[in-house]
Amino acid sequence: MLRRIKTFFIIFLFLLVVALLTALWLLPGMFSAKATPPEWEVKAARFIRHLATPSHFLKMTNPILSSSEALADARHHFADHCATCHANDGSGKTHMGPNFYPPVPDLRDPAIQAMADGELFYVIHYGIRFTGMPAWGKGLPEEDLDSWKLVHLIRHFPNITPEEITEMKQYNPLTREEREQQETLDQFLSGEDVVPQNHHH
Repeated sequence: MLRRIKTFFIIFLFLLVVALLTALWLLPGMFSAKATPPEWEVKAARFIRHLATPSHFLKMTNPILSSSEALADARHHFADHCATCHANDGSGKTHMGPNFYPPVPDLRDPAIQAMADGELFYVIHYGIRFTGMPAWGKGLPEEDLDSWKLVHLIRHFPNITPEEITEMKQYNPLTREEREQQETLDQFLSGEDVVPQNHHH
């Protein structure tokens, strides 16, 4: 009975969102990503996402024990895959993060920290439609240990140290300009004659 009520409620919310989007379609600029989502929209989206998460995920606990090794693996993975949008400290304050709609959330926020481990895992593994959050999970959920390690890192973000953030920088993807500078430096260090390149912005 409870499951049927939940299904009807999700269908009702979906129809309500469709109706609102249809009404807003006639208003110019309403689909611009430059706008800041109102608080009610953020709360409604989080509520719907929570309802859409399968109940067995909400009951899951992290099968990976928290350890310095697990956090180190997660920092490396996060810096390489996630920090472009989320920043090394999880704040979302990057060049890209604020330009999404909705903006990339601050993973240190109490609303994020209040999510169950399984719900965080579900978001990482499956992503979230109609946002910039991709599905990072490879294969079956029970095989995706990397995402569970990332859950530990998200829990750790409110207490992450400057030393850990500095360590993560070495794993961040390089821009084309940074890669060219690194190649030039490597050539110089190997004894080649290098002509400095001028970069225009």
